[in-house]
Amino acid sequence: MIKIYEKNSITSGEVFERSTPTNDVSGAVAEIIADVIKNGDEALYRLTEKFDKATLSSLAVTDDEIKEAYGAVEPEFIKILERAAENIRAFHKNQVRTGYMMNREDGIVMGQRVIPVDRAGIYVPGGTAAYPSTVLMTAIPAKLAGVSQIVMVTPPGKDGKIAPVILAAAKVAGVDNIYKIGGAQAIAALAYGTQTVPKVDKIVGPGNAYVAEAKRQVFGRVSIDMIAGPSEILIISDGNSNPAVLAADMLSQAEHDRSASAVLITTSKELAGKVSEQLEIQIPKLERAEIARASIDKNGKIIIADSIKDAAVISNEIAPEHLELCVDDPFELLPLIRHAGSVFMGRYCPEPLGDYMAGPNHTLPTSGTAKFSSPLSVDDFVKTMQYSYFTKEALTRYKDDVSYFAKKEGLTAHAKSAVIRDEINE
Repeated sequence: MIKIYEKNSITSGEVFERSTPTNDVSGAVAEIIADVIKNGDEALYRLTEKFDKATLSSLAVTDDEIKEAYGAVEPEFIKILERAAENIRAFHKNQVRTGYMMNREDGIVMGQRVIPVDRAGIYVPGGTAAYPSTVLMTAIPAKLAGVSQIVMVTPPGKDGKIAPVILAAAKVAGVDNIYKIGGAQAIAALAYGTQTVPKVDKIVGPGNAYVAEAKRQVFGRVSIDMIAGPSEILIISDGNSNPAVLAADMLSQAEHDRSASAVLITTSKELAGKVSEQLEIQIPKLERAEIARASIDKNGKIIIADSIKDAAVISNEIAPEHLELCVDDPFELLPLIRHAGSVFMGRYCPEPLGDYMAGPNHTLPTSGTAKFSSPLSVDDFVKTMQYSYFTKEALTRYKDDVSYFAKKEGLTAHAKSAVIRDEINE
């Protein structure tokens, strides 16, 4: 049964608690990474057989395999993939930056270039589940950024094959190379390279605890997008929403994981009770009822707030991954929202729209990190480079200031570098 917090208890620390996995896999992950660094492809074959129960003849997915998979997927789903890809491209195209140049009249030119990383690695969960949406959401922004090589890794099934829908999505998104590896060993291969798998500059994409820990450990060797935690949804609703709809939206995330969290903040005590009843009606009907039940019982919350404005304050403190504004005028409420991964506005914009078709990215900050981080975007696949140009006359105007500044920091070689050109010319 979901917990309901009355108005006088919303400041309780329990309201803001999140479920955090306690299983420490750091030692096991470190061993896997060391194995891949030392043994390369041989480690990947061996670890794939150990963890995925698949014996591979080749790590790379061939063009024939992609063609075969594409043909095996229903034409209607191919059309859906293409429509989704079109929406994702249209949204992310607006994020493309070109840099700038400041050409001053006093002999100084300064600017910034925006340069894509050379090679990006995308991790796509696989094995018992297939997530073609992850392929689209990671590969398309990389493509728009101008990344020259997109390398995808995903674990195979026991038959040594990748789910056809994953390969079809990769073809639609324009992935360049695909390898049949998963888990921490796949992250290690992307970070360090092997005889077959090229080293990448950035790794993005969600995964299990081993994948998340591996990304944490290789960060610095390569860049990563984020360390993703359990899925989250928070709904702000007035008393006018349909309780069955709100319960369904909450369960859309609760079914992900036993550690997922689903929270409703409402100004209506009556609505809170009805949503609680609807959850009990709907959970037993779900295919993943056991998971959803564990999530709701452990992490589900309904919070009764004094006002919609107070609801926004509580939401900002929680900083959820997904936020639904199920109110009459969501555009009036939106300016009060400061911390959320992705916001779904109105009574007809359920979170699963964002998972698949809407266009904004579904790779989002979790565990309160929306207070300081952002959804995956084109920016994740580029870096900036500054440049400066000074004429002799421009340097002369600044050399003494630079020298003085450097001496204040005790850096006399810096100071000498600033003035030596004038001294030599004299």
